[in-house]
Amino acid sequence: MPPLTALAPAKINLFLHVGPVDADGYHPLSSLVAFGEVGDRVTVEPADRLSLSVSGPFGAGLAAEPDNLILRALRALGQATGAGEPPLKVTLDKRLPIAAGLGGGSSDAGAALKLARQALALDIDDAALEAVAGVIGADGPMCLRMRTAWAEGRGEVLTDEPRLPPLHAVLFNPGVPSPTGAVYRAYDAGPPRAAAHALAWPAPPADWSPAVVIDWLAGLRNDLQPPAEALTPAIADAVSAVAAAPGVALARMSGSGATVFGLCRSGEDAAAAAAALSAAHPVAWVAPTRLAAA
Repeated sequence: MPPLTALAPAKINLFLHVGPVDADGYHPLSSLVAFGEVGDRVTVEPADRLSLSVSGPFGAGLAAEPDNLILRALRALGQATGAGEPPLKVTLDKRLPIAAGLGGGSSDAGAALKLARQALALDIDDAALEAVAGVIGADGPMCLRMRTAWAEGRGEVLTDEPRLPPLHAVLFNPGVPSPTGAVYRAYDAGPPRAAAHALAWPAPPADWSPAVVIDWLAGLRNDLQPPAEALTPAIADAVSAVAAAPGVALARMSGSGATVFGLCRSGEDAAAAAAALSAAHPVAWVAPTRLAAA
């Protein structure tokens, strides 16, 4: 059969409210997650054994990582189905920055799982495949779904939100990593937070038109942004740069950073913002995109 290819889209936390660490060492959270139209590309094809090759603009950053999330996910799939290690050649075209708050590794793994199921005609339904995706971390199930959802718990309790309208955006990464673990440790070391009420889903917007949704999001926050900015001042500079770009209505860090998204009121505004940011910051990664509900 010919190779199968899929987009592994960038995941964006439109807001992210984080509670204090629990007894198991995890942080409860509340978030609204959407996916962009930019991302990595994953290709699978039948082979004698499981292998992974990485290319693309950010591929070199994964060269020293033999146990990529894709491989972990596919080995877990083999265990779950009893079929053994999937005999697949996997190629990852790594186009998203690494340690960027975009769920890139989890999205890559989610795309690979779905492609492997198709390529090998495995008898495993979506719910079981989500359980496999959970092996790689809390982002696994949401990145397997690749559709807008409210996330609770550790990120694994998901409720689809099909009402989110398409939102035009520009993504900006200043070229610095923002490791998730370090950001959470800085968050824990900060002032105590009365987070119980903050983790409830906020009241939804008055209506789901793009302008109202953007204004609604402006009243929410990413609790990991202040500690990430303290650890990596380039993130604060990136937020300021995106906020000042023409046509940007709201700028916020995604996930644990370092990528910042700017929501715009039209595709033309997003393209103009991306052009201005690229010209002013030639070493940064900049991409206009659209965030869609499915």
